[in-house]
Amino acid sequence: MSDPTETNGTTGAAPAAGPAHDGGGAGRHVRVVLVDDHRMFRTGVQAEIGRTEETGVEVVGEAADVDQAVTVITATRPEVVLLDVHLPGGGGVEVLRRCAPLMSDAERPVRFLALSVSDAAEDVIGVIRGGARGYVTKTITGTDLVDSVFRVQEGDAVFSPRLAGFVLDAFASTDAPPVDEDLDRLTQREREVLRLIARGYAYKEIAKQLFISVKTVESHVSAVLRKLQLSNRHELTRWATARRLV
Repeated sequence: MSDPTETNGTTGAAPAAGPAHDGGGAGRHVRVVLVDDHRMFRTGVQAEIGRTEETGVEVVGEAADVDQAVTVITATRPEVVLLDVHLPGGGGVEVLRRCAPLMSDAERPVRFLALSVSDAAEDVIGVIRGGARGYVTKTITGTDLVDSVFRVQEGDAVFSPRLAGFVLDAFASTDAPPVDEDLDRLTQREREVLRLIARGYAYKEIAKQLFISVKTVESHVSAVLRKLQLSNRHELTRWATARRLV
């Protein structure tokens, strides 16, 4: 596979006519960028939905972290970005923040669909507030993912069934949603470390996943404990679980 920062040079042919459940359907075409820090997952998604003649989906680029994502999305201007929530460099929310001008382009809007293993309410609400048009989990089938991509391209909002409730609850009131002052004290990277600690990852595993040193992980953990006024990782895990961050 090409380097994640390189765009895919494959030319998308017109999708073959066929039944509506065959993914793209007759005549439909959408250009997509895949953003996920796991190369094997990107390869799997590409193989599953990127058969342009069958699905109508043309994968025009890939990225593995925030900086790569912004570069590739800006260069290729896809209709839809499949965006993982947890990415090195600040997470999916940071990609959305930096791509805000592309999302608001009236002529050629770039729309985002979150595709993540996480079903935590904080993750769902965070990317929707950031501007994503939907959120589906990685348990989704290839056929349903293709359908979701086209729906997002057309301007629809798409969610995995149980996740829609998080969004409805968060935006049901016309008042501003409640703010978690404790959580707001943490930086984006500290939240990433917090979540991984709460999931039981060792410091070395966190360092490898976030592309930082073990000492940096230790520094982030110390900062999180201090800001939240907690004593150890067991209290931290309970704190995160109570807020459904795990």
